[in-house]
Amino acid sequence: MDKRQVLIAAALAGLAATAVAADASKEKCYGIAKAGQNDCAAANGSHSCAGQAKSDKNINDWKYVAKGTCEKQGGMTAKKK
Repeated sequence: MDKRQVLIAAALAGLAATAVAADASKEKCYGIAKAGQNDCAAANGSHSCAGQAKSDKNINDWKYVAKGTCEKQGGMTAKKK
């Protein structure tokens, strides 16, 4: 992948994340994302983009879910300190 493709992919990922973030009916749910299926950067800074989760259900990785459904899925709405 050349630099141009990387920049385009990053821009598209940023736009997609912004569109989802603007939806007030969604919330971040930590600890439910499967490897490679997180919605954005890790809370601990281990990676900075969607789709880069290395393991299933890592508490630093998150996905957007419908508000009020996170804990039912086994996740947390706030990252534990």
